[in-house]
Amino acid sequence: MLNIRVWFYFIYIDMHRVSELPPFDRPREKLHEKGAHSLSDAELVAVILGSGNKDNDVRTLSLKVAQVLKQNLGIITLENLTGIDGIGPAKAAQIMAGFELARRYLMEGEKVKITCARDIVPLLKDISERKQEHFVCMSLNGANEVIESRVITVGLLDRTQIHPREVFADALMDRAASVIFAHNHPSGDLTPSEADLRVQRQLTEAAGILGLRVLDHVIISRKGFYSFQENGLI
Repeated sequence: MLNIRVWFYFIYIDMHRVSELPPFDRPREKLHEKGAHSLSDAELVAVILGSGNKDNDVRTLSLKVAQVLKQNLGIITLENLTGIDGIGPAKAAQIMAGFELARRYLMEGEKVKITCARDIVPLLKDISERKQEHFVCMSLNGANEVIESRVITVGLLDRTQIHPREVFADALMDRAASVIFAHNHPSGDLTPSEADLRVQRQLTEAAGILGLRVLDHVIISRKGFYSFQENGLI
């Protein structure tokens, strides 16, 4: 988290170009000498970004990004990153890729077990406030532990856009025993639409043919969540 040491660091290096700083005060060199754990949030961002641009040097950009990460903890999107002056699609993609890689390895290490719909919600924070509908398929093993969670489509939920082939291809590769579907409602309304119900029926039928159990289908928004299973729709 940002603290007074970080502010002091940036006040100090603001008077120097990174190349003019002693090696132990440069983020990359500091990482090599003392380890990644010794770097502040802003310094870690600086390492990821690598360089600034003609309007902002890397230390200025990294401080801006660190502040946005703190303000949007758990909900990091391309939209709020590209909203930072000086951060374009390329640098936003670098940051998002770092977060996604960390998320995958943390998920693998923790083996999140799903016992009820509420266990699913923390895994959906990144889509809960998106302005477009994102449809997600989670693969689970026989112990109901999450193997992987993937965004299948982006846009209005419609059975013509969501084909079982795309939904289940990776789940089968994962050797999943079951799946959970999820999507967000940008409007905030958690009531399943007719399209939601049609897609659910179509995918449940296809899952049965493939030998996969559908444990739940969760609709999420900034107002909360709705579980098909808890409401008797599965």
